[in-house]
Amino acid sequence: MGHCICPPGPPGPEGPTGPPGPAGEIGATGPTGPAGGVLDFADFYALMPGDNADTVGAGENVDFPQDGPSGAAGGITRTGADTFNLEAIGAYQVFFQVSVTEAGQLILTLDGNDLAYTVVGRATGTSQIVGLAIVQTVTENSILTVQNPTGNPTALTITPVAGGARSVSAHLVITRLA
Repeated sequence: MGHCICPPGPPGPEGPTGPPGPAGEIGATGPTGPAGGVLDFADFYALMPGDNADTVGAGENVDFPQDGPSGAAGGITRTGADTFNLEAIGAYQVFFQVSVTEAGQLILTLDGNDLAYTVVGRATGTSQIVGLAIVQTVTENSILTVQNPTGNPTALTITPVAGGARSVSAHLVITRLA
C-alpha cells in the first residue's frame, strides 16, 4: 500500500476557551516617581491702614506682617515683617499684590539679590501692582522679599482704604512646587 501525500483539509472549528491559568509571581516594586502637586504653601498679608503706614522707599521692602493659611510642611516661614524663609531647595511660585498710590515698580529679591525677571509696575492709574513668577532656590533657607527696586525715584505709598470704607489687603502667596 502506498502512502499518498494529500493536501491538508480545511481548519476545524475553534475550540472552547480553556480555564485561566494560575496567577504569576508578584514583580519587584518599581522606583518611586517624582513628587507631584503642591509640596508646601504660605500666605502672608498686610491690612492698610495700620500695616505699611510709612512709605516704602527705593531699596526697601514691603511689609506683609500678618500670617494667613499655611501648609502642614512648615517650610515657608517669616523671619521678619518683610523677609520670608524658603527652607528647602526647590521651585516656588510666588504671587504678590499690593495697592500703591503712585506709579511705581516692585521686584522680588532672593538672598538680597534682585530677580530682574520679576519686576512689575505701572506707569499711571490707581490699580494694584501684581506679580507672579517662579523662583528657583539653590541653597537651603533662602530669604525672599518684595521690594521697591533700588534706584527708583519714588517712595511708594501702600494705599489705605482703597475704593471704600474697608481696610485693603496686600498679599504674598508662596507655593513650593518642586
